[in-house]
Amino acid sequence: MTKRNTPQRRHGILALLDEQGEVSVDELAKAFSTSEVTIRKDLTALEKNGLLLRRYGGAVPMPQELIGDATLPVSSRKLAIARAAVGCIREHARIIIDSGSTTAAMIPELGRKPGLVVMTNSLNVANALRDLEHEPVLLMTGGTWDPHSESFQGQVAEQVLRSYDFDQLFIGADGIDLERGTTTFNELLGLSRVMAEVAREVIVMAESDKLGRRIPNLELPWSSIHTLITDERLAPQAREQIAARGVKLICARID
Repeated sequence: MTKRNTPQRRHGILALLDEQGEVSVDELAKAFSTSEVTIRKDLTALEKNGLLLRRYGGAVPMPQELIGDATLPVSSRKLAIARAAVGCIREHARIIIDSGSTTAAMIPELGRKPGLVVMTNSLNVANALRDLEHEPVLLMTGGTWDPHSESFQGQVAEQVLRSYDFDQLFIGADGIDLERGTTTFNELLGLSRVMAEVAREVIVMAESDKLGRRIPNLELPWSSIHTLITDERLAPQAREQIAARGVKLICARID
């Protein structure tokens, strides 16, 4: 299969896994007439969405004890937020996608948006973008690799960002502080703030359970945020407080 059929191939991988109980990279590459590199990317993407568990040389189904409470499926919330975020993007837009699992959930949906220019500091995001039907123009920040955030950071990355201007920034958050803004465990805050400076619209993507987490580092103040996309479980009082800050609030419906 070509990269045009990435969603179909990934559905096929899950079907084989359900049928066999275990799959190997080698057999999947042969079954779908593609490279082992592509299959590994598929397995990584499926694992991030909680659909399987990687094992050496292949994958196995996600153990039931790791799936957790089905009433609050994390992957469903991330995907709902991701779909809402992609709905905010115009064709031929110039966007930044920051590193993170919620922002990465946007990637499969971006294939419907031709002509995009995408800047990222994440190797995972960059690799996923290369599998899209409408592969965007891809820009990388470069810089110093930070293993904690699994992204490039530092002055070189900041200088590269300042060489461009963008329509939108899509960025996640470890926490949402109703008084201050978004918060993070990562102490490397400079790049996030430069990303916000060079984008006309800053869109934060965060699940509703991020609200109220006690995290010391302020990443973006409310004054720097234009839109917050979260899920429908956000409490009414919190919705009112965020809207009162002048921030556009989108509460995505969980399927």
